[in-house]
Amino acid sequence: MNKLELIDRVAEKLDVSKKEASQAVECVFRTITERLVAGEKVNIGSFGAFKMKKRAPRTGVNPRTGGRIQIGETRVASFRASKTLKDTLKRGKIKS
Repeated sequence: MNKLELIDRVAEKLDVSKKEASQAVECVFRTITERLVAGEKVNIGSFGAFKMKKRAPRTGVNPRTGGRIQIGETRVASFRASKTLKDTLKRGKIKS
């Protein structure tokens, strides 16, 4: 599923226009991103948690030349699924 398909599903499930659904989806993504940039953890109950992690500097290999390159420290977003989500995926269906 991509972003446009997600917007279509939200519009269908909530019986709203695609424009309204798009605004809602964008607002959720923007809010999560803002909180991560601010260094906060975003915990969404029964779904999971997003947080920022620092990736340490490391030595990599340039695939074209085979030469070693230094890759600097970077910040990456990580997601950890909740127990509820993990259990649902194991069952293969959503509880009614």
